[in-house]
Order: sequence, then C-alpha cells, then structure tokens
Amino acid sequence: LDAGKPVVALESTVITHGMDYPMNKDCAMDMINLVEENGATPAAIAIIGGKIKIGLSEEEVEYLAKVGRKARKCSRRDLAYCLSKKMDGSTTVAGTMYLANLAGIKIFATGGLGGVHRGAEETFDISADLTELSKTPVCVVSAGVKAILDIPKTLEYLETMGVPVTAIGQDNFPNFYTSNSGQKAPFRANDHKECAAMIEA
Repeated sequence: LDAGKPVVALESTVITHGMDYPMNKDCAMDMINLVEENGATPAAIAIIGGKIKIGLSEEEVEYLAKVGRKARKCSRRDLAYCLSKKMDGSTTVAGTMYLANLAGIKIFATGGLGGVHRGAEETFDISADLTELSKTPVCVVSAGVKAILDIPKTLEYLETMGVPVTAIGQDNFPNFYTSNSGQKAPFRANDHKECAAMIEA
C-alpha cells in the first residue's frame, strides 16, 4: 500500500465455514494465487488468537482451515467480542469490508454477498453486508448475492441505501453461481476498464 501497488482484500469465512478441510484450504490458496497472478497483492483477512490479520500466510490459512467452524464467524458486530475474548474468527463480507477500509484497502473480491432474505417483510432478516456496502468506501467485486435470497428486494434495498450495483460485460445481475438471476443490474460496465473508471469516479 505504501508503494502505491494494488492490494485486494479477501474474506475468510469461506475458509472456516464454506467448505470442509482440505477443500477449504485449497480454495483459499487458489483465491490468493489468482490475485497474485493478476499482479496484485492478496490480503486475506481474519482474526487469529484475538489479533486482526490482514494478509494471511499459507500457514495461517492452513490453521484456519483446520479450526473450521470452531472459529467465530465475524460480521462487523462480532469483531469487538472476538478480539476481547482472544478468539479465532473468520470475516464475513461486512467484517472484511470494515477491516479492509481501516487498513486502507479499497478493493475486495468475494463470492456471494448476503442480501434480503425471503419473507423479510415479516422477519426483517437483511444481511449486514448490505448496510456495510452503503457506508464503507470499499469496492466489492462479487458473483452477486446468494441465489436463495430475495434478489428483487435485495436490489431495491441497495438502491434505497445508495449503493451503485454494476454488472460487468452483461446487463443481468448474477446470483452467485449463475450469471443471470433474471433481474437487470442498474448499471453496466462493458469491461474492466469501464468498471475501474467508475470506481475512480
């Protein structure tokens, strides 16, 4: 960061809660290697023994992969608790964004985002990821929100919160594991250069 070189934040919940060992470690290392292969410095973010780690070593990834679900899944609200108890914790999208911003990292790549859950008009179950997107100046590059969520309500909520949602190279908003959720994205960038220009603006 001091040298002005690109740094990409990565979350760690995929390591502890996304898959079982050793697939979780392999997936995390694939993400880290992919960032490096594209000329940026990867900064996977987690909490180990009550210490925030921004940029995990392979040994730390291995450790978290073996700890698995014993680590606390940390959104923004969980961070102080996890730190004060000197626990191990993995970061969600919201937790990663918050910590990345504190470290001065402006770009974060992840898989699926949280969103508005089906039936939220009765349960008020809305992911903290959406609120974090509205107040933390970090660009999140993702594969959309998880397909099990209410995608039209999620897009409506993001509009209400003033979050610009942009699809790259297509008009449709993706839903984590497919490129087309059936919903149109509010904005379109034809390529990564156009997307970078939006981020800069």
